[in-house]
Amino acid sequence: MLQEADGVQFYPTPDNPIPGEPVLRRVETHDGLALRVACWSPSGPNRKGTVCILQGRAEFIEKYFEVVGELLERGFSVVAFDWRGQGHSARQVGNARKGYVRHFDDYRLDLEAIREHVLAEMPGPHFALAHSMGGAIALNGTYEGWFPFQRLVALAPMVGLSIIKHPRSVQSLAGFLRALGLGKAFVPGGGETSISTMPFKGNRLTTDPIRYARNAHAAVEVGDGAIGSPTVAWLDSAFRFMQRFADPRFALKIHLPVLVVAAGEDPVCATPAIERFAARLKAGHAIVLPGARHEIMMESDAIRAQFWAAFDAFIPGSSDAFDAHPEPVRPSAAEQLHRRRMDAAVAGGDYPATIRR
Repeated sequence: MLQEADGVQFYPTPDNPIPGEPVLRRVETHDGLALRVACWSPSGPNRKGTVCILQGRAEFIEKYFEVVGELLERGFSVVAFDWRGQGHSARQVGNARKGYVRHFDDYRLDLEAIREHVLAEMPGPHFALAHSMGGAIALNGTYEGWFPFQRLVALAPMVGLSIIKHPRSVQSLAGFLRALGLGKAFVPGGGETSISTMPFKGNRLTTDPIRYARNAHAAVEVGDGAIGSPTVAWLDSAFRFMQRFADPRFALKIHLPVLVVAAGEDPVCATPAIERFAARLKAGHAIVLPGARHEIMMESDAIRAQFWAAFDAFIPGSSDAFDAHPEPVRPSAAEQLHRRRMDAAVAGGDYPATIRR
């Protein structure tokens, strides 16, 4: 355990040591919640800007120590923080193990606090590396125009779920239970156990047993920072939030350069929905990593090598990426033809769900 200023702590383990020399601090959001934040600077002279890691649901800073080290080696400064309601950031419920948020739009307050109090002090240009829930928040921020980054890499973004077999029924149930005042209760069948500490066999997250065990040890050390199941309110809010991505016009309005990396064997987020969404992006594209499960950055060396090759080709990108209003990445002639046909289909109200790039 590492003690830092203001009572903020890291929770390393022997197989998950703290990379570099971080500065650990707390940052307060506009609605008064304290976020745990860590910042790193690379040691070498060739510096490329700052990468901010946007976690998925139920994650925590310690889980990304390996990724932070790899970014530092590439010459990036790094910012990592825990979203409200998870890790060692503030809670809005009494049981710290409950994954709770009132509305997904509240996560914008977390990113605004990071922008105002942290990114303002970090070297530019600023890039985002976002996973799952973090990817969905990032994509929505780019659509709404407040996302404070100049390029985005979204890993298995939560634009649709495959983990739930009957989403419409579950969504209706979540809304009904919330209306009954049960928003702060665990979802039916849920509990305090972190998904990271469940048995490796049959897990949804990674095919790599060593990294899975490392993250399980980290979750135990983090304690209540490794939250359990989502609450009814979180699930209800997530469904409402994901409805935005179902509109084929949504992605058309995103002009930020985006690289979407999907997992070929993702049992959590729906890869076909991710591909359909990415096909609509004006300044982005998608790749699918065969054999990968949901947590691509926690996968096997072979899968991670594919991810880092794509990342290195996209970040930091050309000098255009450093402009406050970057020009869209020009698609190929085939992509332009495909998108014109899709635009015509949308305009005519004929957009089959099976369209894929």
